[in-house]
Amino acid sequence: MNMAKKLFVGGLSYDTTDDTLKETFAQAGTVESATIITDKFSGRSKGFGFVEMSSEEEAQKAIEMFNGKGIDGKNVTVNEAKPLEARPPRRDGFNRDRGFGGGGRDRR
Repeated sequence: MNMAKKLFVGGLSYDTTDDTLKETFAQAGTVESATIITDKFSGRSKGFGFVEMSSEEEAQKAIEMFNGKGIDGKNVTVNEAKPLEARPPRRDGFNRDRGFGGGGRDRR
């Protein structure tokens, strides 16, 4: 059974649209969906998106064809999108349990 495979596409030009993404990735196979992630307030592209290919083989081909290649003048990163649950905690320096401003658990 072929499952659609979701790809993460990062480093996109802010000018790249869903349509451009779809047309580009169609060179590797059947594109189920292509979505640029936008800021919900400004509507501006966040510079990344997701493309769903109709099979594992097409997803692999798309990674080989487009990872590190230019789309709209920007070299993009293409890899398999990870399920949300598998993401590690953010490492942005503000771990809530470190006690910035008190209230944190004491780690020994």
